[in-house]
Amino acid sequence: ELLRALNRPAEVFLRVNTTKIQVKPLAINLIQEEIDTMMVPDLPDGLQLVKRQNVFGTKCFRAGLFEVQDGASQMVAPFLQVEPGMRVIDACAGAGGKTLHLACLMKNKGLIQALDVLPWKLDELRKRFRRNEITCIQPEVINAATIPRFKGKADRLLLDVPCSGMGVLRRNPDTKWKLSPEEIDRLRALQAQILKDYSVMTKPGGKMVYATCSVLPSENQDQVSKFLAEHKNEWTLEEEKSWTPNQNGFDGFYAARLVKKA
Repeated sequence: ELLRALNRPAEVFLRVNTTKIQVKPLAINLIQEEIDTMMVPDLPDGLQLVKRQNVFGTKCFRAGLFEVQDGASQMVAPFLQVEPGMRVIDACAGAGGKTLHLACLMKNKGLIQALDVLPWKLDELRKRFRRNEITCIQPEVINAATIPRFKGKADRLLLDVPCSGMGVLRRNPDTKWKLSPEEIDRLRALQAQILKDYSVMTKPGGKMVYATCSVLPSENQDQVSKFLAEHKNEWTLEEEKSWTPNQNGFDGFYAARLVKKA
């Protein structure tokens, strides 16, 4: 069932920028631009396109009223349990889809430090948060030398780690031919290293979410189990969730929320 679902075209979901507009008013505005959407029960800030259309040329998009973001991806930021005024670190921010969602959940109050090893991805994030008129995000390139500066600073830490992308084959079908067992081994080693090195950014009593867009247990549950076995005196698992297209209609995602002992 999962294989069949991963071979079907993906639906298109929008995430509303709730710092500027709410779901129903955005849906009405989009109708005026001939974009039909419907509400999704599991996505309080989301809309689904009734049919595939180019939404990037709309006035609503240019005004920063929404981002295109899959339903499962929209589940990750709320799973981190952020609150306005917190200091949050998104340590694998990329172009910042989940970073922007965190900012909305925090009502644009507090500080989100968006870190990534690739400067060009952070440049894209800057364009996006300017369009969204979000002011609480601070992008920065991260490397081994900068990690100690963030030690024990984060109330919440998000690690949306590099992965095989086996959960998003509907959007990137060529991955099925490009991916190799050797590449998955490399990614698993990188994920374990990120968990070990970046987890120190969390404050005692703080929380960390480890997330992937993979459906492989070796990148998900097994990574978390291994980390907890090596850090059982410091971390506990609070909750873990997974989403698959055959069960939820969303992309394949995994997330685990861990608590750092006070």
